[in-house]
Amino acid sequence: MNSSAQKASRKWGYGPFRRTEAAMVTAVAVALVLGMPSGPAMAAKASRAPWDDLLRIGSPRERGPAKAASRQAVVPLPKPRPAEAPSAERDEPDKEERANGKPEQQAAPAPPEPSACRQALTEAVAIAPSIPDIKGEGGCGGEDLVRLEAVVLPDKRRVSVKPAAILRCKMASALADWVRSDIAPLAERVGSAVSEIDNFDSFECRGRNRIVGAKLSEHGRANALDVRAFKFADGSHVSLTDRTVPRGVRESVLRSACTRFSTVLGPGSDGYHEDHIHLDLTERRNNYRICQWDVWDPLPPKPPLLPAERPDEAPPREVAARPDDAKSNGKHGAEPEAEKPNLETTEEEAEPPKEEKPAKKKRRQNRRS
Repeated sequence: MNSSAQKASRKWGYGPFRRTEAAMVTAVAVALVLGMPSGPAMAAKASRAPWDDLLRIGSPRERGPAKAASRQAVVPLPKPRPAEAPSAERDEPDKEERANGKPEQQAAPAPPEPSACRQALTEAVAIAPSIPDIKGEGGCGGEDLVRLEAVVLPDKRRVSVKPAAILRCKMASALADWVRSDIAPLAERVGSAVSEIDNFDSFECRGRNRIVGAKLSEHGRANALDVRAFKFADGSHVSLTDRTVPRGVRESVLRSACTRFSTVLGPGSDGYHEDHIHLDLTERRNNYRICQWDVWDPLPPKPPLLPAERPDEAPPREVAARPDDAKSNGKHGAEPEAEKPNLETTEEEAEPPKEEKPAKKKRRQNRRS
């Protein structure tokens, strides 16, 4: 490639502009040399990585005297807590508990307000502590439940329930009123004092009459109690289904129970309550009630095997005459009857002679011949 001084002068200029550019390069180099740090600062900077300044790693740089003064300022502390001040409740867990990984305890929910029945069923009426609600399968269980342990009479005597019955508050209250108002006065009229209720069954999650697949019983809703007997202070007891108990006592219990409870089942109801009395507070339409309890009379001491003898003062029995005796009496008193004709012979004689039919075989023989 041929080049000349003229072409070179066109590409690279010589003159005042070129001299000015060289002076500027020299000034920049001198500024860089003067701005470089000294030996120790250079060594400290060389010891750090090139990206430390970008990531802000290392000791922070002070930015003026104001920042240094703020660091030296003293932070004011709170005043000490006075001794008469109440203790502060700890809302948040301590840092140590957080560091140890202990779970925070959840605040227990506030208990619901007691119902009106629960407020009325005090210890002056019955010993019946509240128990948690029961929620089972198929609607089994209930709310506002109590464990009825004893009924407190107006004179402060207790009638224990053995074993203790798990019932709804309304059922327990109705049972306590029944014992206080009806059973205790009845026992006093008999000549004793009631001391215990024989609880045959209370809460049990089952079908009616313990039949598999049957409708849920009121026992499954904690709304029923089976009573077998009452025990008295003198050691005796009265079974409500015992035939030997005076009929008047059992009828009095029947009338009072059917007045206070919506369902009363006993002997003669359905075959499943022959040895106890079922009581419940089932709610039905139009306040319909069921009272099925047959008060049976006592059985005789010895069942008779043969009919009793006829008393002497009984009138004589009219005995019908036998046909053989009438025939014998007729033969002796009347003349011998004439011999009866032979009916067989007369009937044969009386019948007309049968017409003889012509023999067909002979005719056929004649035709063939």
